[in-house]
This record gives sequence, structure tokens and C-alpha cells, in this order.
Amino acid sequence: MNELLETAIKAHGGLSRWNELTQARVEASLTGAIWYVKGKPDALKDVVMTIDTKSEHLVTDFPGQDKRTIFEPSRIVLERADGTPIEVRNDPEKSFEGQQRETPWDDIHVAYFQGEALWTYLTTPFLYTYEGFATEEIAPIQVEGETWRRLKVTFPDYVKSHTREQISCFGPDGLLRRHDYTVDILGGATGLNYASEYRDVSGVIVPTKRRIYAYEGDYVKVPEPLLVAIDMGEVTFR
Repeated sequence: MNELLETAIKAHGGLSRWNELTQARVEASLTGAIWYVKGKPDALKDVVMTIDTKSEHLVTDFPGQDKRTIFEPSRIVLERADGTPIEVRNDPEKSFEGQQRETPWDDIHVAYFQGEALWTYLTTPFLYTYEGFATEEIAPIQVEGETWRRLKVTFPDYVKSHTREQISCFGPDGLLRRHDYTVDILGGATGLNYASEYRDVSGVIVPTKRRIYAYEGDYVKVPEPLLVAIDMGEVTFR
């Protein structure tokens, strides 16, 4: 583990504590322009997500609605709240091929995009210690009077995420400030994912607010529109 990743892991609660945990439950609302563009403006408003911390698995419950989605990289299941299947899509990533910016999404598309995104976000930076990940510290940047150290992360093939190579930016306190990437299933759309409003949850330091914008050129933020807003309520680990 390189020194920057070691610093970040310690700041977020430490690897020994993370390794004791197997599951996270998060009450959240995911809003923003992307959902309007895709014809699903309130699809992920007021949801409950449950993730496995060690394997890529995310279940989303929709309080007040008779449905649930189950994300795994190779399979999405849409079912009723009692477990009765509604639809199953194998190799769901393939269903994004040929889509354009305005192509509308169905519930399975939403579940796949949400799953690959949120599982990464909710396990960072501990995820980077898992088998097959490669990390390298690259040149720091100055943002709003702070020096942000940057970690280039190469994902292994077995993990589905926005793209194979991503950058995490950490502040002087070792906490994640921003997560930079492109999104393969959106044709390489850019993302600057700002993390804030940290909370200590059972010894893990969790950012409960995220704001995601596009960028141009050398990571220059495009301030409008706000692509995705993630606001977390109760978070629990076990």
C-alpha cells in the first residue's frame, strides 16, 4: 500500500475497522439533472440501499413502492417487495451500447448505473486495497487554498465501475475531497464528484453529501447543471 493510500485509509477509520464490517445500509436521495435527461426524475428519491462491503452487490428498496432492485455486475434483478421477480437482465452493461445522451432509461438501466456508482462511492477508499487494484500517487493540485494529493487508481476487470482508471483527491486531513472520472456507459461523460459533510458511523468516517458536475479540459468544473446530488440520511454498518 502506498503512503497516500495508507494516509487516506487511516483518516477514514482504518483498515482493521473496515475489515470487521460486512454490510452498509444507507437511506438516501439521489437527484439531479441526469435523471431528468434519462426520463427518470424521481427514480431514486428516498431509497434505502444495502451493500456488501467485500463483494459488488447492492440492493435498493423503495419505501412505499412495491419493488426492489438487486445489482450485481453481471445481473440486475427487478422484483416486488416480497421477492416475486418482475424482470431479470443478464450482462446489463451491454444494454447501454448504442445509446445517445437523450436515450431514455428503464428501471434496469437506472439500477445498473446506480449500482456501479454507489458501490464504488460507499467503499472508497478501502476498496483500493482489494485484490487487483493498482494505485499510484500523481501530482497534487491546489483547490480553494488547499493542497489536494491525488491517487490514480486502476480498477481490475472483475469490478464494474464508471471506468477503469479514476482519480481520488485527498485533503490535508486525508479525507476524500473529490473523485474524478469518466463514465463508459455514458459515452465517456466526465464527472467531478465532490464529497463533504463527513460523519463518524461506527468508526468509519463517511461523506454523507456528494455533488457531481461535468468537467472540461484539465478538470475544470462545469458549474451547471448539477448532474447528480447524493444526500444521505441514516447510515449503519454491521
